[in-house]
Amino acid sequence: MAGALDGYRVVDITSILSGPYGTQLLGDAGADIIKVEAPPKGDSTRYLGGMRSPGMSGPFINMNRNKRSIALDLKQDSAKQALSKLIETADVLVHNMRPQAIDRLGFSYDAVRTIKPDIIYCGCYGFSQQGRYKDKPAYDDLIQACSGLAGLFQTIQGEPKFAPTVMVDKLTGLMMSQAVATALLHRERTGQGQFVEVPMFETMVSFLMVEHIYEHGFEPPLGPLGYKRLTTPMRRPFRCRDGYVTVLPYTDRHWREFFRIADRPELADDPRFADHTTRNEHIHAIYALLEELVAQKTVAEWMELCEVAQIPAMPVLDLDDVFTDPHLADVEMFQRHDHPTEGKVVVTKPPVSYSETPNSIRRQAPRLGQNGAEILAALGYDQDAITAMQASGALAGEAES
Repeated sequence: MAGALDGYRVVDITSILSGPYGTQLLGDAGADIIKVEAPPKGDSTRYLGGMRSPGMSGPFINMNRNKRSIALDLKQDSAKQALSKLIETADVLVHNMRPQAIDRLGFSYDAVRTIKPDIIYCGCYGFSQQGRYKDKPAYDDLIQACSGLAGLFQTIQGEPKFAPTVMVDKLTGLMMSQAVATALLHRERTGQGQFVEVPMFETMVSFLMVEHIYEHGFEPPLGPLGYKRLTTPMRRPFRCRDGYVTVLPYTDRHWREFFRIADRPELADDPRFADHTTRNEHIHAIYALLEELVAQKTVAEWMELCEVAQIPAMPVLDLDDVFTDPHLADVEMFQRHDHPTEGKVVVTKPPVSYSETPNSIRRQAPRLGQNGAEILAALGYDQDAITAMQASGALAGEAES
């Protein structure tokens, strides 16, 4: 069965993480993703960590499956003409260049829609072009800093910190894939293309304020920003006798059952812990109590007791544990593939399941420019024209083996 986006073509002029992750999701859903890279090195994530072959890192292989690569030097007219011809065949163009840079190359939204009037043109920017920060450079760490995420760590731990994951880039990629799918649905209904802006800063602020708008969601505010259950320093995995575990009683029933299996049933009658509202008002106290009680048993004991009592609980796993987790093995989360040039590789499977239009991994990540000649031939270029572009450096990369 074909994926839901089978038949759609996406011209992907993105690099690093936000754009490539978003287009990976579109590719997993069936879209034909043509990754346009700049020679001589292409996407910088090709060089992220150790690798068997130059330009083919583990993160790149995982994030750029279901894509074809063409390496075009867009400073040359012949490469710009090739990209224009490619756009004529596309449904979507996505880029994460700064607007001024792509404008200089001649591929602004206004320019592109003269080539393909019904194009979905998605720009992934650091900041919305409607605000005063529009010209600022943006990277994940910068947006973690200015969005409030790093500052939340200061509230909790006394100093600002970055989350140990490229959270903003990946959230922006998720938002981009959703936005492109929404715009394609609109085009199916109306025939209209459109410009879509996905800014990193606004995406992260929206994400954080889902819960952290809290009592500030009224005018005038009823209280400060910040969801109290999440901003207490006591919210953390707790040490038990032989490791760490997260036990999360949440409902009134959960807490009654937790106090029972912790051999402190009388605490269920404490008025501070009577319901969700009162527990939230005394969140420091209840988490301190949770820490004290969790310390008295082993991970296995808590997991067994909570399973029987139907209280949410999970052990704390490190990345190595996650890689060998039995549930993830059941669902084949880490899939082994034979890459045509890199040998055995491991990639994560698409996490979302569809009964009628399943996601799939149909093509392994390409080497830089691997599919350039093939793509141009399909656009009507003859071998002489392709050879001339290769000789001038307008078209670069390796031929597909």
